[in-house]
Amino acid sequence: FVVDSNDRERLEDARGELTRMLAEDEMREAALLVFANKQDLPNALGASELTLRLGLESLPRSRKWFVQPACGPSGDGLYEGLDWLSNALRYA
Repeated sequence: FVVDSNDRERLEDARGELTRMLAEDEMREAALLVFANKQDLPNALGASELTLRLGLESLPRSRKWFVQPACGPSGDGLYEGLDWLSNALRYA
């Protein structure tokens, strides 16, 4: 799931979409990787603030999730996020 961490006005929309997506039967036990994109911008929210605003702390303890700060154009954080996802799926 990719979030524009610089767009504070649409975070509620992102939270709602994420909640709906995770409620789907096919997604109930899926690991969740959130890319906190646009970390190169000065007003971007960090991973901990996005965790709170997306309500991730209220997910069931059985769900594996991770917020990875990222910058799409430079690729920063992309490999780290995919590495986490690979490990989460490997040990599921």
